[in-house]
Formats: sequence, structure tokens, C-alpha cells
Amino acid sequence: MAKDDKKAPKKAKPKKTLAELEERAAKLRKRLARTESKIAVSKGLVPGQSPLATKFPSLPEVAGVRFASAAAGVKYEDRLDVMLAEVAEGSAIAGVFTKSATRSAPVDWCKAKLAEMKKGAPRGPLAIVVNSGNANAFTGDNGMKGVAATAKAAAKAVGGAQRGVFISSTGVIGEALPADKITDKLAEMKDMLAPGDLPLAAEAIMTTDTFPKGAGKTVDLDGVTVNIAGIAKGSGMIAPDMATMLGYVFTDAPVSRALLQSMLSEGTKTSFNAATVDSDTSTSDTVLVAATGKAGGKNISSRRDPRTEVFEAALNEVLQDLAKQIVRDGEGATKFVTVKVTGAKTDASAAVIARAIANSPLVKTAIAGEDPNWGRVVMAVGKSGQPANRDKLSIHFGDILVADKGWVADSYTEEAGAEYMQGKEIKIIADLGIANGAAEVWTCDLTHGYITINSDYRS
Repeated sequence: MAKDDKKAPKKAKPKKTLAELEERAAKLRKRLARTESKIAVSKGLVPGQSPLATKFPSLPEVAGVRFASAAAGVKYEDRLDVMLAEVAEGSAIAGVFTKSATRSAPVDWCKAKLAEMKKGAPRGPLAIVVNSGNANAFTGDNGMKGVAATAKAAAKAVGGAQRGVFISSTGVIGEALPADKITDKLAEMKDMLAPGDLPLAAEAIMTTDTFPKGAGKTVDLDGVTVNIAGIAKGSGMIAPDMATMLGYVFTDAPVSRALLQSMLSEGTKTSFNAATVDSDTSTSDTVLVAATGKAGGKNISSRRDPRTEVFEAALNEVLQDLAKQIVRDGEGATKFVTVKVTGAKTDASAAVIARAIANSPLVKTAIAGEDPNWGRVVMAVGKSGQPANRDKLSIHFGDILVADKGWVADSYTEEAGAEYMQGKEIKIIADLGIANGAAEVWTCDLTHGYITINSDYRS
């Protein structure tokens, strides 16, 4: 080789564009978020299951309803994410929905189908289809196309009509729904329908939930045994504005559609609308109640019927049980908190004040830190915008009188307050002392876990 031969110069690596650098940074941030999430779990900041979790109960079987659940891969592989309920022909169905101005396509579909049912029930069985992993919200024309395709497949699976199909979706907002994955799976689920599969259905509708939620009740209506069983999902994006989650309740009681709707609308006020985790209302909130009438007996269609009061009380127990379980599964929650307001000008005013306390980040973080900072309760009452008299306000933590008529109680000690705050069940009572209005709201504490879960939600 000649002396003047030289090695070919190395080619300079092309400089990365700004877009490529930003993409790389995004990937690194996502990897960091996942690492932080794993660290948080290992430290107990984000428990695998809520420390307030309840065991899934043994639910009574509701005549005229069958269920099937499957893994369609809507977002995650090998995880139940689609639920199909077949409801007997002629059943009454009622619903309540989110008041969000950015509601999802499934919500619009369900509201339209309920309105159509006022003109007459469709032939054949009804169907309820729920998918998790994708909210099908803020998805333009694609959203309703996906709903229509799902309804068509579900109607075929149960042998009913499309206008008798009700659909819900829960999960990430703004991503196109892979409807074909759901419709393909519905064809298989037809042969999987079984009366007692509510536990699996409860798992299939979960998103960030850490445990499946179910509640049931059996009552006697003039010698006729009637069963009520329901499931729900919810953990975050939970605030009173209709239903605050997804819920499906089934009964074999013979209740008319109009009365069932009235019962649900009223029951929602003291159940799902009394639950709040983070003051955010979902685009997808839906609660449906179906009554098959298969238990037998004369149809219940009037509030003058003595059976109405008995049945409605049982239904409300189920609704409230499900609502409380949602709060117990609040993202990152370690404490279940009951906020009760008494002595307000009206019940409605008391409800606003109770939510001001329950939704206050300062109140919720104090509870998380087991700090009996009653001054934050005073603050929340004052900011509510409702009638209140500072010098008549009294506050209890459980049975402990903390403040009395505008000043700290003589009997109160900080040690007693701090010890009470160490419990998992916390009750805050604010008595305004101006009238007889009262309300109760359920919430949870606000911890590091909530931040970790929601900062890594789409990863």
C-alpha cells in the first residue's frame, strides 16, 4: 500500500431533527413515568388493590338476564374488556347520564334509545354492551359509526333489534374505538351467555379500578321474592353530576318503565351524586336499571302501590352500596370520608357545602396526612357561596367536637384529633346552625398515588 494512501474519512452522523429529539424525549419521559410508577407501588403509594377494597359479594340471580364477558384487546391484551348482558323481551329499562357537554357517542345513543322506548318496546331481547379501555368520546363521526356497528352485532347475538341495544364505553378519551374487535368478539359471546356471570362482567368494565364492584338485595313483595343485583365501575374522574361512573342494575321485579325511571332519577341524588373522588365529571357517565318482571306478580306502576316503597328502598340500598364502593376505590385512596352537613338553609344548600368540603384539595390532603386541620373545613364552608354564619358554625370529627359556634371547642385537643385521623373511616360533620337543611357526601383522601396513576394513565 502506498504511503500516501489514506483511510476514507468517517461519515458524520446526520444531526437529529427537532421532531426526532422531541420524540426521543417523550419516550424517555414515558419510561421514567413507568419507573416512578413501579417505585410508588413498591413503596405502597399506589397499592395493587385499594386498602379500602371490599370483597365481591354473592349476588342473587336475576331471572331473565344472562351475561358474557370476553377479552377483545380494545387496549390491553388478555384482559376482560367487553361485557354483554342479554335482558328478556318486554323488560322495562331506565337510565341516567352525564350532563357533560362533551359526552360520548354511546351516551347519545343510549339517550336516543330510551326516548324511542317510550313509544313502545322493541321485539326480542334487549342487550347492554360495555367495553373498557376506550371511552369512544370526542371521536367525531367515527364514534357513532362504532356504536352503530356494535349495536348491530349485539342485536344479532341476542336475536333482538338494534333499537333495543344500549352501549357504554369507558377508558381513554379522544382515541378511535376499534369497533371491529368488539363486534368480532360479540359473535363468539353469544354462546357464552349465562345467568350467573355478573362477577366476570364486573371485571370486564374496570379501567383503573383495583377491585370489581357488586351489590345485591332480595326482598319480599306481597309474597313474591324479588332479586336485585348490580355492578359498577369507577375510580377516578368521579364527581356529582348525574351518575359519576358506569353502573348496571338488574331486577326481576315487575316495575313499569315510567316508575323505574322515577325511582332511578331520585335514587341517583342520594347515591352516585353523593360520591366524589376528584371533582371531575366523566364524558361517559351512565347508569342503567332493567326490570324483567320474571319474578311474577302484578305490575307495579304507581307510587300509591305499597310495594313501591319496599322495592325502592331496596333499590336505593344497592345504588348507595355501589356508589360507596367507587369512593373506596378512589385512585390512590387510603381513607373513606363521609362529609355530613346539617343546619343549612336548605337540603340543596347543604349538598353544595358538603361537596365544597369533600372536593377541597386542602381538606383531602390534610386527611391523607392525618392532620386534623379543621381550619380547612371552615375555609371550605366559607368558599361554597352558600348562606352560613361564622359564629354559629360547629364542626365534629367523628364524635369529637372540634369547633363550637365559631371557635375551637374547650374540650378539644389536637392529640385527640390526630389520633382520630389515623383511622381508615373518617367522618366530618359541619353544623351551620341556621336552619334544617342536611346532606351527606362520600369522598376519599388525595395522595401521591392519585398523581402517579393519572400521570401514567395512557402509558
